[in-house]
Amino acid sequence: MASKAKQIYWAVRRVLTEKPGIMVERWETQTGDRVLPDDHFETMVYYADGPVNLYQIRQWYEPLKALDEQSPVLIVCRSVTAALELLEESPLPVAYAGRVEDLENLVDRQRFATALYVNQNTRNFQMMRFNTMLHVFISHGESDKSYMVSGQTKCYDYSFIAGEAAAERLGQHLINYDVDTKTIRIGRPQLDYDVVTAAPPLPDDGRTVVFYAPTTEGDRPSMRYSSLASHGVAMMKSLLASPNHRVIFRPHARTGLFSEEHAAARDQINAMIAAANLADPRAGHIADTTPTFDWQLQVSDVCIADISAVVIDWLTTGKPVVVTRPVNAAAPVPTEGYIAGVELLTKKQAGQIVEVLDRVSADEALAEERRKWSFYYFGDTTKGAATQAWLDACRRVRNERHAMLEGHEVSTGDPNAAMEAHREVTDIEELDIES
Repeated sequence: MASKAKQIYWAVRRVLTEKPGIMVERWETQTGDRVLPDDHFETMVYYADGPVNLYQIRQWYEPLKALDEQSPVLIVCRSVTAALELLEESPLPVAYAGRVEDLENLVDRQRFATALYVNQNTRNFQMMRFNTMLHVFISHGESDKSYMVSGQTKCYDYSFIAGEAAAERLGQHLINYDVDTKTIRIGRPQLDYDVVTAAPPLPDDGRTVVFYAPTTEGDRPSMRYSSLASHGVAMMKSLLASPNHRVIFRPHARTGLFSEEHAAARDQINAMIAAANLADPRAGHIADTTPTFDWQLQVSDVCIADISAVVIDWLTTGKPVVVTRPVNAAAPVPTEGYIAGVELLTKKQAGQIVEVLDRVSADEALAEERRKWSFYYFGDTTKGAATQAWLDACRRVRNERHAMLEGHEVSTGDPNAAMEAHREVTDIEELDIES
């Protein structure tokens, strides 16, 4: 891995610093690395995190492919391990730019009008230093978590938001922020596309398929919404003991990163599922490790989730959902939006989950509420509407950027200038380098 990582690092450095070559129409491979044409890419998707958060960018593949047809897209990674994975799986070109000077060379060689950001990584600021493009926060899901009203939102030229809920949330919680001028509504374009990952075969035996998708335990008290360690095991015991239910268990990709207790609960539930399937091979319970969140919405009959983007995405299915109450008092429960009006499942109720699911599934009034809230969060969910809004928003930003630069002389460095040799630095040392 180390030698391959270094190979990619120097391959990309070589591509970015050699004299301009002939434009290539297809991505050719040289020792496993992509060749980038000069003066070609107009949209950058900036990703500064490691492999653990790649789910944040994977969900954008299909909308980005549609955008690539109008404005060529390049994914730029700051982590070599993330770049290795993306180089293998991404449907879009990928470049690894480990150092700030690599970013400078890349910007000098391309014609980026827009930089898109899927998260609030602190290294985003190293990219935002470039003043010849517009910077847009597109996030990685719509939810009522406190994350969605971070003051970091104010750093971007625009935020692409899903709908009315996001606009009201930002207006209520961000000070000195003009929602009308700084946000553009695009719905949820990911929902326009057919599933990327094929669903595993499930028996057609009348069982209710229950999708349990606990969120991450969080890296700080205000983000500790996960029910995995508090509710998870008790709920799974009841559901796995029921002959009328089939479980799809999909813990968040970051589970266990900050909490051994949550990692232990995840492992225990996985073991419980394996044991239940051995005891009854027809049960067909699934410990889900597939890379995308799409097929689960189609095959599941009901969802159990925490205060997270899963709940909001699930509303578009119209199917029943149970939302858990966080046990950590530091994690704020929303006082507006869909979650503020539903009964949250407490830790004490976890063992009664079968009865709770039956009650929620039979309540027609709750079904009507879900339909109403789906429109509030996403607007028009007619297939194709959000993708069109996404493409229109990207075009608007590009056009504004071009208009802003008219009459301005843009000064850039010489991408062909010789570069000094550098000693290799650690990730910790890199954080101290002037950005």
